[in-house]
Amino acid sequence: MDVISSCVQEVCWAPFECCGARCEGYYYAMNHRKILLGVSGGIAAYKAAELTRLLVRRGASVRVVMTRGAQAFVTPMTFQALSGEAVRSELFDDAHEAAMGHIELARWADAVLIAPASANVLARLAGGMADDLLTTLCLATPAPVAVAPAMNQQMWRNPATQANVALLRERGTHVFGPATGEQACGDIGPGRMLEPPALLEALSSLLASPALAGKRVLVTAGPTREPLDPVRFLSNRSSGKMGFAVAEAAARAGADVALIAGPVALPDPGLVKRVNVETAAEMHTAALEHLDNVDVFIATAAVSDYRPAATERRKIKKDQATLQLSLTRNPDILAEIASRDDAPFCVGFAAETDRLEEYALAKLRDKRLDMVAANPVGDGQGFDSDDNRLIVFWPEGQREFPLQSKTSLARELIDLIAERLERKDEEN
Repeated sequence: MDVISSCVQEVCWAPFECCGARCEGYYYAMNHRKILLGVSGGIAAYKAAELTRLLVRRGASVRVVMTRGAQAFVTPMTFQALSGEAVRSELFDDAHEAAMGHIELARWADAVLIAPASANVLARLAGGMADDLLTTLCLATPAPVAVAPAMNQQMWRNPATQANVALLRERGTHVFGPATGEQACGDIGPGRMLEPPALLEALSSLLASPALAGKRVLVTAGPTREPLDPVRFLSNRSSGKMGFAVAEAAARAGADVALIAGPVALPDPGLVKRVNVETAAEMHTAALEHLDNVDVFIATAAVSDYRPAATERRKIKKDQATLQLSLTRNPDILAEIASRDDAPFCVGFAAETDRLEEYALAKLRDKRLDMVAANPVGDGQGFDSDDNRLIVFWPEGQREFPLQSKTSLARELIDLIAERLERKDEEN
C-alpha cells in the first residue's frame, strides 16, 4: 500500500503517526482550514462524502454546497452528518440571504473545491455565469478555486469541454485530474474523478505555502501582566489573536515557529511550540532564550511599557482617597533584539489611536527594524476583534492591507515578510 493510501485508513486518525512527514504535511496544510466543497451532479458525488470525511479528520472545517443535480445522487443529510455543518443549495434562501449569506460564505472559505465538477458546471464557470449558489460563490470568493472534473470519457474529450478547461486554467482555476480508467457507464478512458486521498493531497499542496520553508521564526503575542499585589495587575486589552494568527501562518508557510504568549484564552496554534509567560520580564527572558538561529522575529505582543517599582505582598486596601503608584520602565524586547550584531529580520507592530503613520515610521527608524505593521486601535478596531487592517512600512516602501479577518491578514503579512526577507538575503 502506498503512503498516500495508508495515511487515510480508518486506523490512522491521530495525525503524524502512520507515515511521518507525508501524513504530517496533510494535517499541516489542512488543520483549521476552511474548505467550501461544491458537489455537482454525477455518480462521483458519492466520493465527495468520503472526501468530506477525510478533510474533517485532517482538521479542516468543511461547508458543502450542492447543486440540484447532486441531490439526485447523494442526500444533503449525508454531508451534514459528515461535516457537522448545514448544507446549502439554494441561492435565494430566506434563512441566509437576508444578511447576504452567499457573500459571507464566499469570504469564509480558504479554498473552494468542486468535486465532482460536471461538464455542465465547467461550462458555466468558463462562461462566468452565476445562475445558482455554487457558481455565484465561485465568482464572489477571493479564495483559490479548484475543480475535480468527472464525466464520461467522450464528454471530457469533447472540444467544448477542453476549451472550457483551458479557459479556466488561464484564469487561475486549479484543475485536479481527471484520472483514466473504467467509468460507471462501462467506458474506459479519461474522465474519472480523482480518488478522495489524491484530492486531499492536491488540495493540501495548493494550500501549503513554502514561503518560509527551513526558516526559524520567533513570535511574541498577547499582553503582559505586571502585578501590583497578589490580586491586581497592570495590563492592556490585547487578546493575542493577531499574534496567534501570525504564528500559525508562519508555520503553514513552512517555518519552525516558537510562540511566546502572554496570558490569553486562546488554544494552541497548529504545529507551533508555545511558551507561556506573564510579565514583561518573563517575556524578555523567554525571547532571548529562544533567539538562537532565529531568522525572523515578529513582535506582535503588547508588552507593558512600565511595571510597578514594588509589588505589595498583601492586597492593597482601599482606605485612602487616592493612591499613588511608582512605575519603572520595562526592557524594550524588540529594540534590544534588533540592535544585536546578529539580529534576525525584525518585524514590529505599532498599535496607535492617532497619527498612525508618523508613530509607525518613528518606531521603524528608532528601533532599526526591517518592517513595522501599523494598525489603528479603538472604536471597535484592533483589540478583541476578529478583524484587523494594517499598513506595513519598511525602509524602501509600504503596503496596505484592508480590513479582513486576522487569519487571512496574517497569511498576507507572512507572504510579505517572506518576500522582504528574500530581498534582504539577496542584498547581503
